[in-house]
Amino acid sequence: MTTKDEKLYIVMVGLPSQGKSTVAYRLKDIFTKNDIPTRIFNNGQLRRQYARLKDTWAAEFFHPDNAEATELRKRFAIINMNWARKYVNSKGQVAVLDATNVSQERRNLINQCLNDHPILFIECINEDEEIVDMSITLKVRTPEFGGLDEAHAISEFKKRIEYYRMIYSPLAKERNYIRMDSLHNRILEERLTDQLPLYSRIRDCLVTDVVKSLFLIRHTETFFNTEDRIGGDSDLTPKGIEQAHALARFFRNKKISYIFTSEKKRTIQTAAPIRALQNDCTIVPLKEFDEIYSGICEGMSYDEIQRFMPDVYSARKADKYNYSYPRGEGYNSMKERIKIGIKKAFYLNRKPDNIMIIGHRAVNRMILSHFLYRRQEDVPYIYVPQDKFYHIVATQDRKVFELKKYQ
Repeated sequence: MTTKDEKLYIVMVGLPSQGKSTVAYRLKDIFTKNDIPTRIFNNGQLRRQYARLKDTWAAEFFHPDNAEATELRKRFAIINMNWARKYVNSKGQVAVLDATNVSQERRNLINQCLNDHPILFIECINEDEEIVDMSITLKVRTPEFGGLDEAHAISEFKKRIEYYRMIYSPLAKERNYIRMDSLHNRILEERLTDQLPLYSRIRDCLVTDVVKSLFLIRHTETFFNTEDRIGGDSDLTPKGIEQAHALARFFRNKKISYIFTSEKKRTIQTAAPIRALQNDCTIVPLKEFDEIYSGICEGMSYDEIQRFMPDVYSARKADKYNYSYPRGEGYNSMKERIKIGIKKAFYLNRKPDNIMIIGHRAVNRMILSHFLYRRQEDVPYIYVPQDKFYHIVATQDRKVFELKKYQ
């Protein structure tokens, strides 16, 4: 039986597109798996229900000087607070309030309304403008902005963020709080005045790359593959297209919200049939997942490199991990961008659903090494076939690495 002292409110704080919902779902997932009853109370869901009667997507609805809208948003917040209080005082243990909560006034109201159990505030900060822009672009493709062209929707959303910024007060006065870099899973500042239940588990979860279910796939066969050529931007062969359709059939009963690819045609072409058999699935190309750029050797076969550039061939063979192609890259030099790509994919995949990455042989080796912790000299030899995929689970409680066949 859960006691009063074991109950907790977690209050998310931060501007829109800072990763609050991603963190909230991550916490809920790990708690639920450990038999800790948890529920998320999202103010935006209430607002979007009201949006059927009024255009609450519009930026002016969030202007601090819009008294009517401010009062309405306050009512939504109070409704959720009352529901959260009722939940934790019945069968629940943790209630997560997922909203911006950026003003000191709103947080004071939360402290007044939820004074029966401890409160932990978690502020999410992401200063990477590119990933914030990508997050905004994905958000405005949701039904909330239906009927608006994308450019107009993005403009409205960015104005909404600026209106929130006008009343933004970072966490500083609260009794218990964590301020975190939500892209890099890094704690920036924390204060713990009270003895909070679950705190060590929460903190560990916040700094861990949690992968509920990652399907890591290499693009299917290309014309360059059949000629043993490296790099380039080759199309899929007829066999590669059939392999892509086989992947689509294999994954059709697994929910895939996002497929992250490189910017190369072969990964996007592999992803297209998979998306076609999914419901509400988005392909997100990331330049960080592009294959090793082989510089002056782009488009050459390994046999041609050995015959016409023997120095390059022998130098790379001697230290494949640390060697970079002339005017190009190597495994070691692309390590940081692959790491950023992984962070971006996890950040954008807001709910802890299945996540799919379709990459290249070397790229997928680097992604695997991120989880497998292989010795550097062994990374360039990790087996990455085109007729199988890796399934990875990496949570606080479970680790799975398996190579599975889809045909």
